[in-house]
Amino acid sequence: MIFVSVISIVFLFLRCNLITASGDTLVLLDNLAIKETHSMFFKLLKERGYSLTFKSADDSGLILSKYGEFLYQNLIIFSPSVEEFGGSLSVEAVTEFIDGGGNVLVAGSSMSGDILRELASECGFEVDEEGASVIDHLNYDISDNGKHTLIVADPKNLIDAPVIVGSKDVPPLLYQGTGLLADIDNPLVLQLLTADSTAYSYIPDQPIKEYPHAVGKNTLLMAALQARNNARVLFSGSLYFFSDEAFTSPVQKALGGKRWDVSGNRQVAEALSKWVFKESGVIKVKSVSHHRVGEKSPPPAYTIMDTVVFSLELERKDSKEWILHDANDVQLEFVRIDPFVRITLKRKSSGKYETIFKIPDVYGVYQFKIDYNRIGYTHIYSSTQVSVRPLEHTQYERFIASAYPYYASAFSMMAGVFLFSIVFLHYKEESKTKND
Repeated sequence: MIFVSVISIVFLFLRCNLITASGDTLVLLDNLAIKETHSMFFKLLKERGYSLTFKSADDSGLILSKYGEFLYQNLIIFSPSVEEFGGSLSVEAVTEFIDGGGNVLVAGSSMSGDILRELASECGFEVDEEGASVIDHLNYDISDNGKHTLIVADPKNLIDAPVIVGSKDVPPLLYQGTGLLADIDNPLVLQLLTADSTAYSYIPDQPIKEYPHAVGKNTLLMAALQARNNARVLFSGSLYFFSDEAFTSPVQKALGGKRWDVSGNRQVAEALSKWVFKESGVIKVKSVSHHRVGEKSPPPAYTIMDTVVFSLELERKDSKEWILHDANDVQLEFVRIDPFVRITLKRKSSGKYETIFKIPDVYGVYQFKIDYNRIGYTHIYSSTQVSVRPLEHTQYERFIASAYPYYASAFSMMAGVFLFSIVFLHYKEESKTKND
């Protein structure tokens, strides 16, 4: 029996080593040259502690999970021209990886293959047809090849969410790739970077015979998805955006624009990678407490009309540490099928929130519910169930102020009956006259 236990422990140890040996991030490339042309981006990840495993996208040994567990936490797909993934990797396997909480960063190009289009479609994005590029005849870089496909993207077109894209106070961005469209009816999809109003997505050097895939502000350059399980997916239509050349090149619009010594691609790419790999924008509930006013611990059950104190602590992930998270828009709902109370929590100190309210005059089973969903942050859902009972017979008021008219009528009736009884009992008829 002891021998079997030892064997089991050794097997589990070897299995854990097998799972963690592959590293936490799998990088799929079209060819190994991309490892050199995008070395600065990969260096940023390694400096932040990521273990990168580089493989060709059509490698026959590709696998994402083993023994029912995922081998990686993150997946980077820098292989826009791949026609079919190798090994057991497929669009279905990637979507299962996302459903399991994995994070995915995908970079396409004007030559994006069908498999990337299918993956984008699963995430709520639509990629333009093969060969199409984002074109802007007014906002293109001076080093453009004459097709106006190396566009200069204004940082003002970034989403208004510093937790995702960092500061907008950066030089313009260089972008060369295809255009995207997002499902605007999907609340989980985020439009991270849009093109200028003069841009459109079409195949260069071809006469426009039909309406372009995307025009103006509807032309997305980058989009993201934060799934309901808080898994994150970032899709860029440009692999060039993350290249060493884009990180180090100067920027100048061809039509008399201002010149910048270096683009803002590096700063934005670093902020995006931190977000998609859950280094930033991750918050959680540290503690929840509730009790009656004047007490310190929660009772077995509350009574209607009790005054309750509810306290909450939130934490935010900062690199690899957890720090207290400050906000001014955290709401509490006191729910019994529908919310009976909805109130904004007041920040008492850093990361600590509190509110005091009176339980409604309706008994039943309730929940203290926190449902916090903000752009760029992980979704927080916390539910604490409590019972609310009616008043006991000893808890009712002996005299109710609003019932004084009824009390007065009752006592006046009693007094009237008393007087009537006295009169009736002591009444004596006068004797008849002598004549009678």
